[in-house]
Amino acid sequence: MPEPGPSPLRSSLPGAAAHFGTHVLGRAAAPTAASTATDGAAEAAGAAPPVAPAPAPVAPRPSAPAPVAPRPSATPAPAATAVLPAAPGAAAAAVASGVLAAPVTAPVAPPGATAPPARASGFALPGPTGLGTAALSLSLARGAGTPSGPEAPAPAEGRPVPGLYHHPVPEPDPVRVDEVSRRIKDWALDEVQLYPDDWEGEFDGFSVGRYMVACHPDAPTVEHLMLATRLMVAENAVDDCYCEDHGGSPVGLGGRLLLAHTALDPLHTTAEYQPRWAESLHADAPRRAYRSAMGYFVDRATPSQADRYRHDMARLHLGYLAEAAWAETDHAPEVWEYLAMRQFNNFRPCPTITDTVGGYELPADLHAQPAMQRVLALAGNATTIVNDLYSYMKELDSPGRHLNLPVVIADREGLSDREAYLKAVEVHNDLMRDFEAEAAALAAACPVPTVQRFLRGVAVWVDGNHYWHRTNTYRYSLPDFW
Repeated sequence: MPEPGPSPLRSSLPGAAAHFGTHVLGRAAAPTAASTATDGAAEAAGAAPPVAPAPAPVAPRPSAPAPVAPRPSATPAPAATAVLPAAPGAAAAAVASGVLAAPVTAPVAPPGATAPPARASGFALPGPTGLGTAALSLSLARGAGTPSGPEAPAPAEGRPVPGLYHHPVPEPDPVRVDEVSRRIKDWALDEVQLYPDDWEGEFDGFSVGRYMVACHPDAPTVEHLMLATRLMVAENAVDDCYCEDHGGSPVGLGGRLLLAHTALDPLHTTAEYQPRWAESLHADAPRRAYRSAMGYFVDRATPSQADRYRHDMARLHLGYLAEAAWAETDHAPEVWEYLAMRQFNNFRPCPTITDTVGGYELPADLHAQPAMQRVLALAGNATTIVNDLYSYMKELDSPGRHLNLPVVIADREGLSDREAYLKAVEVHNDLMRDFEAEAAALAAACPVPTVQRFLRGVAVWVDGNHYWHRTNTYRYSLPDFW
């Protein structure tokens, strides 16, 4: 199969912010400008960014998450909210009008090349400066087919799946990567006793600091990044210890997940039984991790953001249970059944908190709109198929039979392993294009600053997720299908 052409340099977010003046976006982002400037100055000097003035406990947390009083979001919500109309064809119209650039193909700079200077045009939301933040610009409209800006050279390690539709991202800020990596390891070892000594290599190889900095380059401080990082590590611990590599089993999974979920969504029971539940939250590493990570999150998130996350984690756990049930009954799902399971057992809880990590709030009624929910579902589905593709060889080498999209396509459609893998790439590409089209339609239909910024954050998360999978050669390698 011939090598596919290079990926477009345009980031995933549609440019529909052109409908809104830069002065409106500037006012919307103004509350974070002062803290961002301080953070940027600290990073330029090589110091860890300061923690924002919102509460951020660092000591071990109490047994049960304490009730948190509502707090306003970092960015004021719009005075009025819009009902988002369905907008079929809006993406095509946006391309035709120049609001959304058509997919661009341009050569990616080879390793070691020097990127040209960044353009001065366009409007950038306030946020951290330096390496890893170039993708944050919310550009004014440019002509269709024009790249949104230069890209940093691709790292030497890893290569993208040939033919995969994706967007390159700049290298994440190394100062932040180092600081997040240090803090998350301290948390894992000292606060939640997450893993024994012989798992340390796997923990380090996960490269979660680089992962989260790539996915959230607009986080105002390192402490904001730590919100996502703790939750990511806790979710991975539940997956590994309950479902997968480190003692996981489909047998009894429902009971284990239910008790772990109460670390996210606390039990409200009688005084007689409350202490025994609170004590149970320390019973194993996954529950300790969930309890601690969620405690930090609710201290900085608004009540609606915390509840949104709980909802998406319930979706995730439902997906775990479906896959476990199929394993217990030896069910071979149809391709559409597998994709339905993966819509729940996927990365959706991660991009759904992009506003909390960014220090602002997408209002609950805008987040709940069907159009926004479709964008989030497509983003989660596309990023999860990325995982299926990059982890394909890892799962083939693991004990037991692992379901992933190429395996299911091969089983159900009678294709060779290579044909099934290449078809899975096309499924991913279709999901990505649908995600971008729906995001463009939503941005055009609802030019509210928080909607624009949230869509941007989700798109950057999608791109950062691919970057981490591509570059994490400790965990992943590609099949020899090309």
